[in-house]
This record gives sequence, structure tokens and C-alpha cells, in this order.
Amino acid sequence: MTAAVGSDPIARLATLPGVTDAVAAARTSVDTLLRHRVMRRDSARVTAEASLRTARASAALDGHDIALDDLRAHLGHDLRPATAADGSGSFRTALGAVRLYAELGTLRDTWEHAPRQALARMHVLVARGLIADADLGRPRVATWPDPGAASAAMDDPLGSPAGPVGPLGLGPAPTPAEATARLDGLTALLMARTAAPAIIVAAIVEGELLAIRPFGGFDGIIARAAGRLVLISRGLDPKAVTATDVGHIEAGRIDGHRTYANTYAKAYADAVHAYTRADTHGVGAWIMHYAQAVELGARESLAICEAIARAD
Repeated sequence: MTAAVGSDPIARLATLPGVTDAVAAARTSVDTLLRHRVMRRDSARVTAEASLRTARASAALDGHDIALDDLRAHLGHDLRPATAADGSGSFRTALGAVRLYAELGTLRDTWEHAPRQALARMHVLVARGLIADADLGRPRVATWPDPGAASAAMDDPLGSPAGPVGPLGLGPAPTPAEATARLDGLTALLMARTAAPAIIVAAIVEGELLAIRPFGGFDGIIARAAGRLVLISRGLDPKAVTATDVGHIEAGRIDGHRTYANTYAKAYADAVHAYTRADTHGVGAWIMHYAQAVELGARESLAICEAIARAD
């Protein structure tokens, strides 16, 4: 039995102007995708391809924009990284994102019972081989960025294009103590009963993690993967076939933003900035952007289904 809306802070967000309609449109697009005939016999291929495309898009949103065919050349038959991937930091980061998204389904039980443990595992998956083993899965212990440290050490360790501060230009992250408190609050929300649609929960999870930046590197990729995991675990997208992060990029193209810090992320950055203002208008704008990304990501995956149907 779900909690009453009056005692359910996430569910109350559905009453913000425009949110209900945006969430309903996204849900309709996902349902249409799940009913496609290819999903009845070949959903695993759709999951693998959608995961690859959305992982590539997530890396691109952080400034690591690698061509899909270049990534595919370094993958095994199951679309998981198959090589050590010598090359640029951006290329290795994109492959780390692919590795994380390919393994995301294995984290479902952990996420539902111990979200912070799941986040640590996500950091290990994306950052393995890119930072020191001793730092894998460990929250940052310094304010980010640290004025006394080289920017490459605390921003993206592999030197992504960044404004002040980080790829989305969000400014300094909360202190480690503030980040811990916010993570505690987010965990409590996740463990509580809620009547909120999965899309709203996913939007809040992604927005909070983007604002908190718990690890000081790879946080954007982890935040987007966590949002995807919410959609999986809460039953909206149980087979992980919606390419939501592609939708974030497509939303920017629809809004007329073609380039931003070497990505297609202007609309995404604007929506995240709105969320971090923490007022009802900004939070509502972020949720509507997220819902639009889910809707557009479902359309991307419908195109994948159609391509598979034509090939068979």
C-alpha cells in the first residue's frame, strides 16, 4: 500500500504545472515501445543496442563524444567492452560508461535495498582502469573542486571539456558533509513508500546526484545510470530498452541547441541548473525535461526495433 500524497514529498511533485501531462506522454511512448512485435521475440537485442546508444550519449553529455561505430568496434558479441581500449581519455571513459550500462541490471536488487552500495559499485564499473584502484567506489573527501589541487584530479580525471565547474557548469559541489547529508536524504526518500510515477522518482534521483557529485569524477554518468536503474526497478522499463540519455541529447536538438562545450547538452545543462535552484518552477522544468528525454529515448528504441524487424 502506498503512502498518502500528503505525506509523500515525491508524489506531490506530480501536481506541479505541466508535470502530469509530460509524464503521461512519456509513459505512453514507453508502453508503445514495449508492445512492439520485436519485443516479444528479441528484446535482448533491443536492450543491448539501447544500452550501448544511451551509454554513448551519457558519456557525450560529459564531453566524451565518441562515434557509435568507433565504440562498437571495441565490443564483443554481447556489446560489452572486449578490449583494454588504449586511446584517449574520452574513448576510455565512453567504454567505461558502456561497461556500466551493460551491467546495470545486475545492480537492481542492491539498488532497491542499499542504494549507496549500488552507487559505489557504479563508480567501480565506470572508473575501473581510469583512476587508482584505492579510489574506486569511494566518495570524495574534499570539497570539489579543491583550490589547492590540479583541476584534472578533482574534475573529470580524464580532462573533459568543462566550464565553471564541470561539464554542466554547476559551480562548486557541496562539501563532503553536505553531500553525505543529501545522500542520506535521497536514500531515505528511495526507501520510503511513494505513489509517485517512476519517471518523477528517476528525475529526482538523477537531479540530486548531479547536484551532489558524490565522487568528484564520473558523477554525471553515474547519475544518469541511476536514473535509468530507477526506471528499470520501478517497472516502467523492466527490460531496459529506453535510451533516455539519447533523449537528453535529442531534446537539445529540438530546442535548437546544436553544440555546447563540445556536446549537444545545452538544454540538459539548462534543465539541471533549473533543478539546482530548488524552487518549484525549476524542479518542475527539470522533471518535464526528463520526461521528454524518456519519450524521445523510447522513440529511439522504436527505431531500433524497426531496424531489427527489417533485418530479419
